[in-house]
Amino acid sequence: MKRWMKWTAIGGIVGAAALLILPQAATSALAVGAKAPDFTTRGALAGKVFTLKLSDALKKGPVVLYFFPAAFTPGCTAEAHEFAEATDDFRAAGATVIGMSADPIDKLARFSTEECRDKFAVASAGPVIVKGYDVALPVPGGMTNRTSYVIAPTGRIVFVHSAMSYKDHVKSTLAAVRSMKGQ
Repeated sequence: MKRWMKWTAIGGIVGAAALLILPQAATSALAVGAKAPDFTTRGALAGKVFTLKLSDALKKGPVVLYFFPAAFTPGCTAEAHEFAEATDDFRAAGATVIGMSADPIDKLARFSTEECRDKFAVASAGPVIVKGYDVALPVPGGMTNRTSYVIAPTGRIVFVHSAMSYKDHVKSTLAAVRSMKGQ
């Protein structure tokens, strides 16, 4: 009986750990057609900190606003590399890429150079932005889930990809931006 209880406890711990490790769907409340909340925050591009306002970015064309949990983690670094490699494709389609995380701006300034390869801006998502886009990860520390929004110049959400795996965020948002250009 003790052996069975020991294995049951271990199985429960392993099962709970697997749930944290396995890719999971993220959730987002902002549906296609919803108005994207405007915001002003601090961003960084090529290590230089600046003031970022979403409505100003939208004046140039569509914005891919992608939220990621934490800078310098394996999945977030891989996603940043993929977005960096595709930045020219997004620009050719008329879009601006902006990464968003609840990390402090000094950490994001380093991330913008080391992992985003000076190709696109990353910005600090404070509690108001996280709540407005409904991207809070239900863990202590205020991290965001992994949700990518494509926002039209009108400020309306035209595409949402919400999944904790970084895979397919770049591919799907680029396809959405390209389909806008074809309209």
